[in-house]
Amino acid sequence: MWHKVLVANRGEIACRILRTLKRLDIRSVAVYSEADRYSAHVTQADEAVRIGPGPAAQSYLRQDEILGAARATGAQAVHPGYGFLSENAEFAEACAAAGIAFIGPTAAQMRSFGLSTWRANWRPASASRCCREANCWKASNMPAGRHCASAIR
Repeated sequence: MWHKVLVANRGEIACRILRTLKRLDIRSVAVYSEADRYSAHVTQADEAVRIGPGPAAQSYLRQDEILGAARATGAQAVHPGYGFLSENAEFAEACAAAGIAFIGPTAAQMRSFGLSTWRANWRPASASRCCREANCWKASNMPAGRHCASAIR
Protein backbone atom coordinates (compact mmCIF):
# COMPACT_ATOMS: atom_id res chain seq x y z
CA MET A 1 0.00 0.00 0.00
CA TRP A 2 1.14 3.53 -0.68
CA HIS A 3 1.96 6.01 2.08
CA LYS A 4 1.45 9.15 -0.02
CA VAL A 5 -0.70 9.78 -3.12
CA LEU A 6 -0.77 12.86 -5.34
CA VAL A 7 -4.23 13.82 -6.63
CA ALA A 8 -3.85 15.30 -10.12
CA ASN A 9 -7.24 16.98 -10.28
CA ARG A 10 -9.31 19.72 -8.68
CA GLY A 11 -12.79 20.46 -7.41
CA GLU A 12 -15.27 17.96 -6.02
CA ILE A 13 -13.62 14.89 -7.53
CA ALA A 14 -10.32 15.81 -5.85
CA CYS A 15 -12.10 16.40 -2.53
CA ARG A 16 -13.74 12.97 -2.69
CA ILE A 17 -10.42 11.28 -3.40
CA LEU A 18 -8.75 13.23 -0.58
CA ARG A 19 -11.46 12.19 1.91
CA THR A 20 -10.99 8.56 0.91
CA LEU A 21 -7.22 8.79 1.31
CA LYS A 22 -7.68 10.30 4.76
CA ARG A 23 -10.02 7.42 5.76
CA LEU A 24 -7.37 4.96 4.54
CA ASP A 25 -4.71 6.82 6.56
CA ILE A 26 -2.75 7.66 3.40
CA ARG A 27 -1.10 11.08 3.18
CA SER A 28 -2.23 13.25 0.27
CA VAL A 29 -0.75 15.83 -2.07
CA ALA A 30 -2.94 18.22 -4.01
CA VAL A 31 -1.78 20.09 -7.08
CA TYR A 32 -3.31 23.43 -7.95
CA SER A 33 -3.22 26.21 -10.48
CA GLU A 34 -2.83 29.82 -9.44
CA ALA A 35 -6.58 30.29 -9.96
CA ASP A 36 -7.35 27.42 -7.56
CA ARG A 37 -4.94 28.34 -4.75
CA TYR A 38 -7.80 28.88 -2.25
CA SER A 39 -9.92 25.92 -3.36
CA ALA A 40 -11.18 23.27 -0.97
CA HIS A 41 -9.00 20.49 -2.37
CA VAL A 42 -5.88 22.57 -1.61
CA THR A 43 -6.80 23.07 2.03
CA GLN A 44 -8.01 19.48 2.56
CA ALA A 45 -4.77 17.85 1.37
CA ASP A 46 -1.84 17.18 3.67
CA GLU A 47 0.43 19.00 1.19
CA ALA A 48 -0.21 21.18 -1.85
CA VAL A 49 2.00 22.10 -4.79
CA ARG A 50 1.41 24.90 -7.30
CA ILE A 51 1.81 23.57 -10.84
CA GLY A 52 1.13 26.64 -12.97
CA PRO A 53 -1.14 29.54 -13.89
CA GLY A 54 -4.94 29.36 -14.18
CA PRO A 55 -5.52 27.76 -17.60
CA ALA A 56 -5.65 23.93 -17.40
CA ALA A 57 -3.35 23.59 -20.41
CA GLN A 58 -0.69 25.42 -18.40
CA SER A 59 -1.26 23.53 -15.15
CA TYR A 60 -3.43 20.41 -14.76
CA LEU A 61 -2.43 19.06 -18.17
CA ARG A 62 1.31 19.61 -17.63
CA GLN A 63 2.57 16.10 -17.11
CA ASP A 64 6.10 17.29 -16.32
CA GLU A 65 4.84 19.59 -13.53
CA ILE A 66 2.64 16.89 -12.02
CA LEU A 67 5.40 14.27 -12.07
CA GLY A 68 7.83 16.85 -10.67
CA ALA A 69 5.42 17.53 -7.80
CA ALA A 70 5.09 13.79 -7.15
CA ARG A 71 8.87 13.36 -7.04
CA ALA A 72 9.41 16.48 -4.90
CA THR A 73 6.86 15.38 -2.29
CA GLY A 74 7.75 11.69 -2.30
CA ALA A 75 4.34 10.60 -3.57
CA GLN A 76 4.38 6.95 -4.54
CA ALA A 77 1.26 7.11 -6.70
CA VAL A 78 -0.81 9.54 -8.76
CA HIS A 79 -4.59 9.47 -8.82
CA PRO A 80 -5.72 11.36 -11.95
CA GLY A 81 -9.33 11.77 -10.88
CA TYR A 82 -11.76 12.27 -13.74
CA GLY A 83 -10.99 13.99 -17.03
CA PHE A 84 -7.67 15.84 -17.46
CA LEU A 85 -5.07 13.05 -17.58
CA SER A 86 -7.25 10.10 -16.50
CA GLU A 87 -7.54 8.73 -20.06
CA ASN A 88 -4.05 9.72 -21.20
CA ALA A 89 -1.99 6.62 -21.97
CA GLU A 90 1.20 8.65 -22.34
CA PHE A 91 0.80 10.01 -18.81
CA ALA A 92 0.28 6.50 -17.41
CA GLU A 93 3.51 5.46 -19.18
CA ALA A 94 5.36 8.52 -17.88
CA CYS A 95 4.30 7.64 -14.33
CA ALA A 96 5.54 4.08 -14.76
CA ALA A 97 8.85 5.30 -16.23
CA ALA A 98 9.29 7.59 -13.21
CA GLY A 99 8.62 4.71 -10.80
CA ILE A 100 5.32 6.24 -9.68
CA ALA A 101 2.14 4.15 -9.70
CA PHE A 102 -0.74 5.40 -11.84
CA ILE A 103 -4.04 4.67 -10.09
CA GLY A 104 -6.15 3.63 -13.04
CA PRO A 105 -5.95 1.47 -16.13
CA THR A 106 -2.61 0.74 -17.76
CA ALA A 107 -1.61 2.55 -20.93
CA ALA A 108 -2.23 -0.64 -22.92
CA GLN A 109 -5.71 -0.98 -21.44
CA MET A 110 -6.52 2.64 -22.28
CA ARG A 111 -5.43 2.12 -25.85
CA SER A 112 -7.49 -1.06 -26.15
CA PHE A 113 -10.55 0.68 -24.68
CA GLY A 114 -10.26 3.39 -27.30
CA LEU A 115 -12.91 5.47 -25.52
CA SER A 116 -12.46 8.60 -27.62
CA THR A 117 -12.49 6.56 -30.83
CA TRP A 118 -15.53 4.64 -29.66
CA ARG A 119 -17.49 7.83 -28.98
CA ALA A 120 -16.57 9.29 -32.37
CA ASN A 121 -17.58 6.14 -34.26
CA TRP A 122 -20.53 4.92 -32.21
CA ARG A 123 -23.87 4.40 -33.91
CA PRO A 124 -26.87 2.26 -33.03
CA ALA A 125 -27.68 -0.88 -34.96
CA SER A 126 -29.95 -0.31 -37.96
CA ALA A 127 -29.33 3.43 -37.98
CA SER A 128 -29.25 6.02 -40.70
CA ARG A 129 -27.26 9.24 -40.76
CA CYS A 130 -29.16 12.15 -39.27
CA CYS A 131 -29.50 15.08 -41.64
CA ARG A 132 -28.92 17.75 -38.97
CA GLU A 133 -25.58 16.84 -37.46
CA ALA A 134 -22.45 15.50 -39.14
CA ASN A 135 -21.79 12.78 -36.55
CA CYS A 136 -25.33 12.06 -35.43
CA TRP A 137 -27.07 8.78 -36.13
CA LYS A 138 -30.78 8.18 -35.89
CA ALA A 139 -32.07 4.75 -34.96
CA SER A 140 -34.84 3.49 -37.18
CA ASN A 141 -37.18 3.05 -34.20
CA MET A 142 -36.71 6.60 -32.83
CA PRO A 143 -39.44 9.22 -33.21
CA ALA A 144 -38.88 11.94 -35.79
CA GLY A 145 -36.76 14.83 -34.50
CA ARG A 146 -34.89 12.71 -31.92
CA HIS A 147 -31.12 12.32 -32.07
CA CYS A 148 -29.64 9.34 -30.29
CA ALA A 149 -25.89 9.93 -30.76
CA SER A 150 -25.96 13.56 -29.66
CA ALA A 151 -28.01 12.61 -26.61
CA ILE A 152 -25.26 10.39 -25.17
CA ARG A 153 -22.51 13.02 -25.31
